[in-house]
Amino acid sequence: MPLAFQSSSHGTTAFGFFNIDSDMLILDRIFFFAPLFCRSLAEIAETGTTCHHATTWDVYRIERSDDIGDLMGAIHGIRYTGFLGEVYRRFPFPSEPEAFRQKAEGHGTRADMEALIQKYARKLQIPFVIEKEGTEVSIGVYRFDRPGFQDLIQYVWLGGYPRWKEGIRPPEVLEMKQSIEKRPTGIFEGLVLS
Repeated sequence: MPLAFQSSSHGTTAFGFFNIDSDMLILDRIFFFAPLFCRSLAEIAETGTTCHHATTWDVYRIERSDDIGDLMGAIHGIRYTGFLGEVYRRFPFPSEPEAFRQKAEGHGTRADMEALIQKYARKLQIPFVIEKEGTEVSIGVYRFDRPGFQDLIQYVWLGGYPRWKEGIRPPEVLEMKQSIEKRPTGIFEGLVLS
């Protein structure tokens, strides 16, 4: 479930997993897969570009709120609108509350998720930039200070809310943690993933 995070540019911004069967993340109006996030951070740590880095990410952007849909309505099975409605028709919320856990095998639904989102979003490249000696990150137009961005990293590490099913994380999440622990500098300074 996406949670509210503090950005420097847009105030409180939604970020996170939005369906336990998928490894797709939402950041306000942009959508991308968790391996992109994790592997980018692992690469930054491995190459030592933790203070200054610039690249691009392939993401999907949905312009209209109606096209994003009603997450809570879809979760409760009462309002299936937009992209999120289609996702929950295909991958419904579990009937048993204890089954509400993020699945490490979310990559298995990737083709389905891409087919669904392409009806509502346009694919584009956005900049991913670390600057100001590793104290600020930009994901497209969304800016985060170091603590704010580290909150996003921590969220993915934990499996968001409701956490990873049985504590099992996907390989790219484990790789991200291992890489960050090798070089806890710049944007990763002070970050503890436990």
